Amino acid sequence: MKKGLFACLVVWLQCIVFTVAAADTTDIRFEYKAERINDKEAMLSVVARLSLGIKIYAMQQSDADVLYSTILFDTMAARLYSGQVTEKGAKQSEQDTSVGAVVHFYTDSVIWQQKINLAANDSLLSRVQVNYLYQKAEAYLPGEETGKFYIKPVSVVSANADIADRSLLWIFLTAFGGGLLALLTPCVYSMIPVTVSFFTKRSKTKLEGRKNAVIYSLSIIFIFTFIGFLITLIWGPTALNDISTNWIFNLFIFLVFIVFGISFLGAFEITLPSSWSNKADSKANASSFLGIFFMALVLVVVSFSCTGPILGLLLPVIFKGGYAGPLVGFFGFSLALSIPFALFAFFPSWLNSLSKPGGWMNTIKVTLGFIELALALKFLSNADLARGWRLLDREIFIAAWIVIFILLGIYLLGKLKFHHDDELPKNDFGIPYLSVTRLLFAATSLIFAVYMVPGLWGAPLKGISAFVPPMGTQDFNADDLPSGFNFPSAGSSTGNTNSHFADGLPKPEKYYEDMRKNEPDVVVNNGMVTYFDYQEALAVSRKLKKPLMLDFTGINCVNCRKMEGQVWSDPKVMERLKNDFVIVSLYVDVHNVYIPQQEQYFSKTLDRQVETLGDLNADMQVTKFGANTQPYYFFLDGNEQRLVPDGYGYDPDINKFIRLLDEVKANYQKGTPQ
Repeated sequence: MKKGLFACLVVWLQCIVFTVAAADTTDIRFEYKAERINDKEAMLSVVARLSLGIKIYAMQQSDADVLYSTILFDTMAARLYSGQVTEKGAKQSEQDTSVGAVVHFYTDSVIWQQKINLAANDSLLSRVQVNYLYQKAEAYLPGEETGKFYIKPVSVVSANADIADRSLLWIFLTAFGGGLLALLTPCVYSMIPVTVSFFTKRSKTKLEGRKNAVIYSLSIIFIFTFIGFLITLIWGPTALNDISTNWIFNLFIFLVFIVFGISFLGAFEITLPSSWSNKADSKANASSFLGIFFMALVLVVVSFSCTGPILGLLLPVIFKGGYAGPLVGFFGFSLALSIPFALFAFFPSWLNSLSKPGGWMNTIKVTLGFIELALALKFLSNADLARGWRLLDREIFIAAWIVIFILLGIYLLGKLKFHHDDELPKNDFGIPYLSVTRLLFAATSLIFAVYMVPGLWGAPLKGISAFVPPMGTQDFNADDLPSGFNFPSAGSSTGNTNSHFADGLPKPEKYYEDMRKNEPDVVVNNGMVTYFDYQEALAVSRKLKKPLMLDFTGINCVNCRKMEGQVWSDPKVMERLKNDFVIVSLYVDVHNVYIPQQEQYFSKTLDRQVETLGDLNADMQVTKFGANTQPYYFFLDGNEQRLVPDGYGYDPDINKFIRLLDEVKANYQKGTPQ
């Protein structure tokens, strides 16, 4: 026994001497894998791959082993472990003269595994520490490695897939609508009768004309879808999703929309180089399939000045669809664009009922110009919120939209003219008149402008709450004015110096001053309390014995604002949220608020150093909850255990959300002593 202790002492003294050499991490490379075996079990694996000439010692099997490695799986998950840690590999044994004992080691690779009991609807975030000993040449070197495992619940994976499917359908429908809108622009609309007539007159038979028109339509679809494929291939889905909330990207889209909007108003024409059009047009004279394909290319190139702004409007939407988004988006757009060419080729008599291009098309173009200017402000607002410039606060944004839609209404009434506008049509008496359709659109625009006016004084404007900046950026809110003996609403943008808000919750402290401007209208106008730090909210939840609701959200998340405006604001939902829950709003796109330096760390999931509040929340959502879309809600008890197996994504079904809240409260009361 004394001999063994002496041998160990000799080895560990050598370890101390050669500690510096142990810093060479190329000697051993570690991998951490977590995978499900079935709906009830999962396996955690630590794989050590050795460089040539390296020996790593096996786990201790008996007291006689004096050189060994130790694998310590997370004790927090000990109740889930099934059996002991197993060791796999080509184990070798030999007499080591330095320690005077038989040692066991590996020279190629070794796998340590721990089986766990984990139901299909459960998730696991666990860590492992490897304290290993290895030999390099004549040196005995110690090492320490820490790894992390995460296993998603099967139900969450399915939920995310469902959300992805719904998102792709939304992208397709939005892009298809954009294609229909592009058909009404002068560049495309005027080419329909010309192109269809070309096919019907130049073809020897009616069947041949239809076949050529179908080839033409399919060529349009192929060209646009190929563009989507190239976008995906060059930039990839992750990059597109990341830049969609980036302030530089939003600022760029703002400038693009401004340029296209001004162009639609008639200031100038945006066209591709004429050499491109001429080259494509020369190829289109051929009568073969290639000639028809180049005719489709002519349409794409020539119509760019009209389709470009609409595609620019769609790009932020289709960029959110991963690999499939650009493909689905451009396919939907081109499908809508190509349908009329095929239909009119099959039914040429319909061409006689097709309205002639004229001033009505220019009216559509100018109307789109005003709309593009309004939407441009949304992207400027996204960049403004991300950087905290406070250039476009809520009341300024609303005022700008009011002016834009009043001007649009005046234009549609014929009281505002641009240099390329035609005169209004004249009636039988020679007097200019408005069509009923144009009058209705003008009234709609003016009504929308009037609807927004109360928003200048803090009205919630639920109909557009997803687009306007949050209430926290508004400098003046009429709800904050004293009325009789009433005091300002708790949690309002003017602040609250009391230690507790109106609903009895302690005032948020951590990140509150930086984040309060992002509080949505429903929070400010209803006196809600939301925290911005997970640990702070968890402490309040434990103290008040209320379930914790995690609200993974974003500053620029349109669906988050829709969920808050349509569901949270419901009186029954609001009553439950204020009285029964502690809510923490975890913004994943805040990159100008930094967490304390001692809390910063490197995230393998994000593959970067976590320094900002947004990165911290994004990493938490993916690694701990297996989701990466917003909004997404999870409910925990004081022990950070889920109160319902699954999260809740974007689903504006009020009754469904109420049932979920009631279920969470009931589950919490079952497990928490009162």
